[in-house]
Amino acid sequence: MKSIQLLIFIFGISICQLSIAQKTGYVDTKYILEKMPEYVSAEKQLEQLSQQWQKELDGMYAKIEDLWKKYQAEEVLLSTDLKKQRQQEIIDDEAKAKDFQKKKFGVNGELFKQREQKVKPIQDKVFTALEEVAKDMKLNMIFDKSGSLTMLYSDSNYDYSDKVLSKLGISTTGK
Repeated sequence: MKSIQLLIFIFGISICQLSIAQKTGYVDTKYILEKMPEYVSAEKQLEQLSQQWQKELDGMYAKIEDLWKKYQAEEVLLSTDLKKQRQQEIIDDEAKAKDFQKKKFGVNGELFKQREQKVKPIQDKVFTALEEVAKDMKLNMIFDKSGSLTMLYSDSNYDYSDKVLSKLGISTTGK
């Protein structure tokens, strides 16, 4: 029985020593990306595209609202067939607007595809630089403090964000 307890004790100490031996650090990918001119440019292009499409969508809904108001004002004067025709026109325009919204802003819409096309290569570049820094610094793990990870305290000696920027060839002077 004592040998089992001794074995468990030794195993516990070994686990503790292994966890102490691991070297970790963190980066702030939001900070890194905001320092990259190509990322800032891509984000600006995506914002302009989004605003353009939103303006088109707002125009579509404004037209639908005008058609609805016009229909309500004339409804008592319209024949049953004309009422149905106007209602169908409003329904069709609303369906077109919803379809446009889905195509542009939906989960697999054009904005998503544009973001993937413009931002993913930049993120891949950051990840490659991050891997190089991890290998250079002999780190076992790197955390991203800009993501969902919550850090209550972090020693700036273990922040490798500037080293990643340096690998990317971006100056960090004038933080």
